[in-house]
Amino acid sequence: MHHPLLFRFPLLLVLVASEAVPEVCEPTARTLILSEHPRSEAPKVYVGGQTATLLRLEKDCDPERTNMLGWKGHFEPLICHDRFVLLYPLRDLTPSDRFLLQVTLKDGTELPFIVTARQQSYGNRQVDQQVNVFESREGYDAVLSSLYRALEDARELREKNERHRKEENSVDHAYATLLANGAVKAAPFRLEKTITLKDGDTHMVIKLFSGKGKAAVLVNLTNTYSNEPWTLGETRLSADLSSRTARAFALRMNPSEIIPGASGSLAVVADKSAFVSQEGLVDLTLEIFRGDGLQQVAILLDRRLIR
Repeated sequence: MHHPLLFRFPLLLVLVASEAVPEVCEPTARTLILSEHPRSEAPKVYVGGQTATLLRLEKDCDPERTNMLGWKGHFEPLICHDRFVLLYPLRDLTPSDRFLLQVTLKDGTELPFIVTARQQSYGNRQVDQQVNVFESREGYDAVLSSLYRALEDARELREKNERHRKEENSVDHAYATLLANGAVKAAPFRLEKTITLKDGDTHMVIKLFSGKGKAAVLVNLTNTYSNEPWTLGETRLSADLSSRTARAFALRMNPSEIIPGASGSLAVVADKSAFVSQEGLVDLTLEIFRGDGLQQVAILLDRRLIR
């Protein structure tokens, strides 16, 4: 038996379903370099009925001296603001429709365009929804270079965030956090050796720990320098004191800088895999550099710390 409402209003149900999934046209953008265009004819801008087309310029345009001939009845009034010119056709054009658009920049530069339609235009796919206008290749290359730099910075930031996310969830970084925060008894390590070092600016107590498949170092540092805070620079774990044999490790420092007269802790945890080489297990050296680039200390990590 049919439900009476479903039987009486099938068309309504179809209309509601179709409105729930609207068709979305992907915006189209095009780069136009005026110096590469033949001087005999103004470059074309292709528009479509009831679809906005935006010209993006390198410099601000002059609204008083920017106009389009014969636009009335075919376009909404032209909008010129800052570095943008907006066109909005009231209906579709044909390729035989040609409107002269004169864009004048505030420095007096005149940029002519022909506003028309493409041959065999199928909806918005053949419409310039944004045209990035450059007077010369140099300007385009400069913007493109800036874009590539921005994309590269964004990529590096994503990789850095992903690396930090993985670090926050890794066991070694959790152990290093415990050591740096003074919770030594909560970490699965055994104290093997304590070394005390002192120079004119710092006083250090270095503790070496062994662990099951891991080794750890805890440096308790007091800044005895009276003028500047102690900051951490590069920290490197390697087999031969070079970046060529640098190994991965977990690092935590608390606090991030040590003011004069105060103390802080720096913890490093290295997995057994860091000690592995083609010849078998090797000894490693942990180098700690200050923020000014000077080496603070070099600590030998014996392979026998790995239990």
